[in-house]
Order: sequence, then structure tokens, then C-alpha cells
Amino acid sequence: MLPNPTLDQLQVFLTVAESGSFSAASRALNRAQSVISYTIANLEAQLEMPLFERSGSRQPKLTDAGRVMLEDARRILSDLQVMRARVKGLKTGLEAEVAVAISVMVPVHATVDVLREFRDRFPYVSLRLDTGELGSMLELVTSGKSTIGIGGSVVKQDDALVIERIGHSFMMPVAAPTHPLALLGRPLTLADVREEVQLVVTDASNLTNGKDFNVLSYKIWHLSDIATKHQLIRGGLGWGGLPASFIMEDLQKGRLVPLALDAYDQSEYPLYAVRKVDNPPGPAAAWMIEAFRSRLARCPNQEDFKSAVEMFHPGDKRLAAE
Repeated sequence: MLPNPTLDQLQVFLTVAESGSFSAASRALNRAQSVISYTIANLEAQLEMPLFERSGSRQPKLTDAGRVMLEDARRILSDLQVMRARVKGLKTGLEAEVAVAISVMVPVHATVDVLREFRDRFPYVSLRLDTGELGSMLELVTSGKSTIGIGGSVVKQDDALVIERIGHSFMMPVAAPTHPLALLGRPLTLADVREEVQLVVTDASNLTNGKDFNVLSYKIWHLSDIATKHQLIRGGLGWGGLPASFIMEDLQKGRLVPLALDAYDQSEYPLYAVRKVDNPPGPAAAWMIEAFRSRLARCPNQEDFKSAVEMFHPGDKRLAAE
């Protein structure tokens, strides 16, 4: 079995290829040129193939095999740098991975903003992201699958959990512009919606299983996720409530219209950061909680959102909740 190339050999090979000569590599690495030549010769012997063409030119030129090996060397040395950075982070208490569960009620653009900054601040911390409906976020945290959860529907008070309110969202009853409720053109009564199909998300979580929120119609279609609910409402197959920030563009472009329905609870829906008492967040997870708190604070309240809906026309400035 042939010996494996060493990291030092790969570094010398990479330096020669990038600097263009053995002499330049010797200066860059502060080693004698004879040591550089000897290292490359040993590497070629171990690989049983030439990496440089040396005839006809004073400057070493990569062979076809050398060009292929150069990409491998770059990848291996880059992976080593990542490993070293992770080890340095672990020594300072930085997590190797942050597992977070985020509810669909959290404004999507707020999530994107936070995760983009997370990527830039913690480039060597892995992220495991789960999204879910209603009680799924809380279940992921209590089961230990997620370190932190961001969302609402905290229907279970538990001394084993730390629950902090960090923002808000709210649901808005909507329908397609061609839906019978939208065509009435007036505030709706409970009697108006009773016989119309209402689309309702049924959560797979045991914490909210069997619980219905804001269900007013006698005709109900149960769905497994909010994305399907969104598409069916847009298709005119029923009416229902959707997170306000989730439908901003649809309202602006007229694909959905808000329903004036006092019987539907449109009060602010609190959003929480949730974690287990015995599993405190590390530096990266703690930063993420505060980043969500800061970003969600810029989301409009219910009155601001409704005022914006009334003023929508193409070219309007997008709100922070998006």
C-alpha cells in the first residue's frame, strides 16, 4: 500500500503551482529550493505520476494529472482550514451546530434576514433548520431535536422550558377575488361564512392535535400544511386565515383580498423563543434569539399593516414584515 501524501506535501505542491516556480515557492514558504524540489519529487513518487512538466522550460508546468490533483489539494487544504476554525470555535465555547425549529407564523423575510447574518457571523457553525405548523416547533424543542424554537402556539406551560416573547404576527382572513365571500363587497357576518368551505391546517403535533383555531364554517377542509392552504385559497377553493406577512405580495397584487369578518380573531399573535432549561444556548444560538427579537421588532403592527393594505398599488415600498 502506497503511503498517503502529507498535508505538508500538498501545501508545497499548491504553492509551487500558484507561485509559478520552485524558487518562488521556496521564498513564499521560507525553505531552500532543494527542499521544495525534494518534496515534490517524493509526492510524485508516492502518486506514481508526474505533476509538473520540467522539459523545455525553466518554469514548471502542470501536467494533466497535476491539474486534477491541484483541485483535490485545494479542497483538502480548505477543509483543513475549516476544521481548524471549528476547533478554535469549540475551544471558545462556540457550538459546532445550531438546531433551530421555526414556525411558519414567523415572517419569512425576517427569517431570511436573520439566517443570512448568521451565515456571515458564524461561517463554521452548521445549521439544522426545521419548519412546522402550530405545535410542531414546541414539540421539536421538548424532544431535544432542536436547541431553540422560534414561533407561537405555546399551548403547553412547562417548568422545563424557558419561554420569552420576542415579537408578534397575526392571521388575516382572506379569499381569492372571485370567491363568493369576496364578491359580497361588504362586511361579513358569521352567517355569511357558515356554508362556505373554510380551509384549516391540521397539525401533526400531539400538543395541538384535535385543537381548532378560528374555525367558523360548517364546511371544513383539513390540510396538512400552510403552503397547500395558501395555494388552495388563491385558487378559489375556500377561504381561511393566513399569516399577514405570508400574503403581503398577494394582497398587493390582487391575488387575494382581505375579508372584513369581525367574528374572526385577528388579534396580535405572540411569537416566542423557546428552549429547554437544561439545554442553554451557546453563543451562536443565543445570538440567533436576539437577532430574531431585533428583526421582529421592525415588523408592522396590525393597524399599520391594514393601512398599508388599503394603500397598495404597484411600486409600493415593501414592509419590514416581508
